[in-house]
Amino acid sequence: MSASGRGQPTDDLLAALLDGMDAALCAFDSDGVVTHWNREAERILGWTAAEAVGRKGFAGWAARAADAQDVEDRLMGAQDVPGRQVHEFALLTKDGGRVLVRTQSAGVPGADGRPAGVYCAFSEVHAQIDLERSIALSEALMDDASWGVVLVDVDLRPAVVNAHAARAFGSARTALLGRPLGDLLTQGAEELEGALQHVLAEGSPRAPLELWVSVRTPEGARRRCWRCGFLRLGSPLAEEPVPLGVGWLFQDITEARRTALDTAQLRFRAGQLYRAGRSAAECEDPDEAAAVRLDFALAGFADHALLDVLEPSVDPDRPPRLVRQAVSPPPLSGQGVIPARYEPGHPALQALDRIGSVRATAPRGIAAEVWARDRQWPEDAAHVLCTVLRSRGRTLGVLTFVRASSRAVFERADAEYAEEVAARVAADLDLARSAHAKP
Repeated sequence: MSASGRGQPTDDLLAALLDGMDAALCAFDSDGVVTHWNREAERILGWTAAEAVGRKGFAGWAARAADAQDVEDRLMGAQDVPGRQVHEFALLTKDGGRVLVRTQSAGVPGADGRPAGVYCAFSEVHAQIDLERSIALSEALMDDASWGVVLVDVDLRPAVVNAHAARAFGSARTALLGRPLGDLLTQGAEELEGALQHVLAEGSPRAPLELWVSVRTPEGARRRCWRCGFLRLGSPLAEEPVPLGVGWLFQDITEARRTALDTAQLRFRAGQLYRAGRSAAECEDPDEAAAVRLDFALAGFADHALLDVLEPSVDPDRPPRLVRQAVSPPPLSGQGVIPARYEPGHPALQALDRIGSVRATAPRGIAAEVWARDRQWPEDAAHVLCTVLRSRGRTLGVLTFVRASSRAVFERADAEYAEEVAARVAADLDLARSAHAKP
């Protein structure tokens, strides 16, 4: 409020503007007399505008006698230097307490350009430090934190992206702004949008969320696992909470998650081999033991197993042929008699030639049923792994594992597991062949 011209509309407007400010503000004329004092200044120090306006400096009321002159000199000194001056003072409240404030003061020139006074904005030091910390934290997060930070607006589009998040998306920071998440992710966009909508409606979740996504990059889609945290953002200036969007923080844990999955997979497969061995040891018939091993091997690994064995040829001029001995499921049911009429270049024949494993996947543009039928595989076959059966230095046949399109393609680790199963099945078949050969 002003000490003079209280009835003038311009002064009333100025007083209203000053009282609506979030920062405490006071002003002094060139003689150091208080001319303005707003409501925030009254809240911090307890002195009303009527008590403050018209006093000279802070001596005798808002500052200790020992400090008053130094405070006045430093404040009024802002008239003689350009720019703003920042100081910290200990001021007195109306009830006798002390408050450490940080001030920003600057000179006010008159119409003739000469110093006409000083204005001073101040706040409690701890509040100012809290504000500066918040700003510093925001800048650090948006600069280059060790995790991705994305501010998503209420339309679920990125509004601010830090450098780490931009690298995770394989794009420039500005190129990501305002784009739908579906343009950035080939898989996982719906799950992420669902999580963001839940945060906007219900608030921040209690625990981080792990999401598998496929990021669209110029080099192609990249499968990643992100551990995500979400914070609902609301405007601090509104009386009622107004959602500004969601703060999304994420960290790439793909390698750690893959390592954990691989470890769990190895542990499970080792357990299956152990249980299969214990069960096979109880079988009197080696063919039955082989069936048991296949049943255990299929669990969590494939949908079908085809066992083709080399039938010894009586005619030395005719090469041995592959015979479909069994399909699992159903379990092995003894020696088969139907030849496996594989065309040249068939993956099973390639496995025989290489004495190793061969992987195959239904090509695009060809119906999977036709592709599987032409190769004498189950009609739902989409991914196939053929591995040779070897025992005592001899090739006994081929073991084929089949996966449907709902499963992933066979990887190198799958081939190693299949080879381990094939070695044990081959030992059983070799034992059965030796037993049948005895008179």
